[in-house]
Formats: sequence, C-alpha cells, structure tokens
Amino acid sequence: MTSRPTTSALLLLLLALAAGVACLGLVAGSTDIGVRPAIAALLGDPAEPARTVVLELRAPRLLSAFTIGALLALAGVLLQALFRNPLADSYVLGVSGGSSVGALFALMLGASLWAVQCSAAFGAIAATFLVLALARGGATVRVLLTGVVVASACGALVTLILVLADNGQLRGMMFWLAGDLGWAAHPWTMFGAALLGTVAVTLIARPLDVLATGEITAQSLGLDLRRWRMVIVVFAGLLTAGAVIQGGTIGFIGLVIPHLVRLAFGTAAHRIVAPAAALAGGTLLAAADLVARTAAAPRQLPVGAIMALLGVPMFLVLLRRLEGPRTP
Repeated sequence: MTSRPTTSALLLLLLALAAGVACLGLVAGSTDIGVRPAIAALLGDPAEPARTVVLELRAPRLLSAFTIGALLALAGVLLQALFRNPLADSYVLGVSGGSSVGALFALMLGASLWAVQCSAAFGAIAATFLVLALARGGATVRVLLTGVVVASACGALVTLILVLADNGQLRGMMFWLAGDLGWAAHPWTMFGAALLGTVAVTLIARPLDVLATGEITAQSLGLDLRRWRMVIVVFAGLLTAGAVIQGGTIGFIGLVIPHLVRLAFGTAAHRIVAPAAALAGGTLLAAADLVARTAAAPRQLPVGAIMALLGVPMFLVLLRRLEGPRTP
C-alpha cells in the first residue's frame, strides 16, 4: 500500500507546475520566443528584440492570470467553508453579476478602460452589500438564497443592457462576459493584493475550520456567527470584485479548485487549503490563458470560455471521486 505524498512534497510539486506554466506562458504565443531570449528579456537586456513582447505583453498578462486565478480560488474556499455547500463558489452572492452590470453599463456609455473597471468595482461592492442588507439577521441559508436572487436580477439587467447596446459595442461586452485578460491592468498591484489575501485567509484558518463543522458546533465553541458571516461575505466579495474587474466573468475556478486541493492533500484544514488553492487557481488560469492565446493564434480566444471547457470535465471527474464507488 503506497503512502500519500507529504504536504511539503505536494506544495513543491505545485510550485514546479506553476513555474513550468509560467515559462511556457513567456515563450509561447502567436510568435514563439526561445527560452534564452525570454530570459535575456526578463533580465533587462536592451539589445534583445523580444524584450517588448516579453516585458510589456506576456509577463503582465501572465501575472494577471495568476492573480485572478488566486483571488477566485480564495473566494471559493471562503464561501464553501461558510455555506458548507460544495456548489458554493465566487459567483453565488451575485458579486460577479453586479460587476458585470456596472462594467457593461460603462461600456454602453463609451467609457474608458479605467472608468469601466471603476464601474465594475462599484457594481461588485454594491451587490455584496445589497445581499448583506437583504439577508440581515438571517441564517447562512438566507444569505445564500439572497445571493441567488440578486444574481438572477443582475442577469436580467445584463440582458437588457445587451439588447439596448449598439452593435459596435456588443463585441467588447461579449468578451467581458466570456472572460478576457486583455482588460487586466496594474498586474503588480493586484498580485500584491492576492498575496495579502492569501495570508489573510490563512490567518483566519481556525475560524473557517470551525465554521465548516456546522453552525451548531461553531456556536457551542463560542464563535460569533453573525460577525464571522459578515466578515467572510465581505472578504469573498472583495476578492471576487478584484478578479472580475481585471478579467471579466471567469467561472469554475472557485468551484473546482478547493475540491481539487482538499482531495489531493487529503485534508480540509484551511491553513493548507488556502495557500494551495491560491497557487493552484493561479496556475490553472495561466494554463487556460496559454491555450486561449495559442489555440487559434494569431486570434485570441476568451479565457473564460477555455476555462469553462476545462472546468466541466474536471468537475465531473471530481464529482465521481467525491461520491466514491457505487455499491451494486
């Protein structure tokens, strides 16, 4: 009987996988670049012809992919711990819908990229606080149901905006809804936010572990459910907002990655699950973006669509593993 790999070994494997995806992301694209020219460009060689492509196009996009994937995975970890629901992910609270409404409204008005992202952030935060206001004083299930209702309302508003928009605006709107890293800006700032988010979720691992055992157990252990429910909902909303304003609507990461990490590491302890999920989520989205940039080069496909194509079979496989063998 083979022994399970240690947590350190699995983390090192994840780091190696992330490094491999990062290398491929720098050298592969509509124009392939060798490893040596890519390294020379990263080291700042002014005579390297690939310097502009690597430093100004591929490296920021790669960093944005890792950041957005990490943020969505962390939001999924938080919400699955809060709701104790394996189907809870970063869009269950209507945060993505609110962000989409804000972004599409700004696009319809012909706003700049900066204004579109500010509008998306405002929509995401407004949706989060709307859910909290409508579900105030209710149990966790009420928060979940309120989020579903707000998400449905945002979906209706998105449909109306698409109907009212000009044909020339529809392409940009559809790319936003399908997920597009071309909207990403300030990758280093967002990467720093992802690191802080990972540290913060790891620091509150103990309360998350208690919440995951159920509300009755959490109350018996003295956990303030109302306060922690609000903290987690707001925190998950901010993480999702940061991801959505950078890359549009990208699904399945917050749903699949926490399950995958818990299954691979053989533990539900959030001090392990949180950092591993952030790393795995970033790696998965970076790999999906690599496929989006190279599958139909020189055209670029929406990374959200590629992520959905990858996420569906992954979730079905995980579902079978989580169900276990069927009895005859």
